[in-house]
Amino acid sequence: MALTLRTLGGLATPEIARAFLVPEPTLAQRLVRAKRKIRDAGIRYEVPAGDRLRERLPSVLATLYLIFNEGYLASSGDALVRRELAGEAIRLGRMLARLMPNEPEPLGLLALMLLQDSRRGSRVDASGRMVLLSDQDRSLWDSDEIAEGLELTRRAARSFPPGPYTLQAAIAAEHARAARAEDTDWPRIRRLYDWLAFVQLSPVVELNRAVAIAMVEGPERGLAHIDRIEGLDGYQHLHSARGDLLRRAGRPGDAAAAYRRALELATNPVERAFLEERLAELGSQ
Repeated sequence: MALTLRTLGGLATPEIARAFLVPEPTLAQRLVRAKRKIRDAGIRYEVPAGDRLRERLPSVLATLYLIFNEGYLASSGDALVRRELAGEAIRLGRMLARLMPNEPEPLGLLALMLLQDSRRGSRVDASGRMVLLSDQDRSLWDSDEIAEGLELTRRAARSFPPGPYTLQAAIAAEHARAARAEDTDWPRIRRLYDWLAFVQLSPVVELNRAVAIAMVEGPERGLAHIDRIEGLDGYQHLHSARGDLLRRAGRPGDAAAAYRRALELATNPVERAFLEERLAELGSQ
């Protein structure tokens, strides 16, 4: 997967390392080992036979998902979004869905990417400042991508049990259906995250689940879940999410410490500017 992200996605080693939540030297060693294995074993670059496509599918889906994520929220460069990278992931997702029409997870991944991409026009304001989902102008969301994404989500969900990409698409669909942020069905999103944690438990899934719990049961309950997550101390979004919940819980000093840690880890200048604004707001209180 790491080598595919490098050769197909064109991602740099630091970007891939952040995607896998590993140190850059560790990722560089993986790339070297992968290239050596291909060379020494004489592995050919070719499309596998039909009966082998299905066993390769999880790795392909994960690779496209990570390419899209780097396009949706860039870890390097000056912009928050790399539209050409997100667009390429969607193009490849469409190709995969056509290639394997009876598999639900390619549909789920394509739906997820379209629903996420539909918001790109509202994620940064006219002055280049990042806008959180709850504050976005939803009239700027791409209605065509939303309609297609919702239909694909319905098609993918016909297969039971749903896979991780179908569940994530269902979560994105709940945001897309809400005309206003306050209309979001957070109890349903929380239940979907419970299911996703059962299907594909990971620290990042647990972090997102904790945010959903906070939206349903209050920031202190969300913080209690975040503080039990292990393995994400070097993950910027854990600290920014924690800072947001601490701010909402009326604990400005702790919130500032969490935002400062997030700022230490942030690499995107738009995100850094947002975190600096949060710290400035807390300092003026």
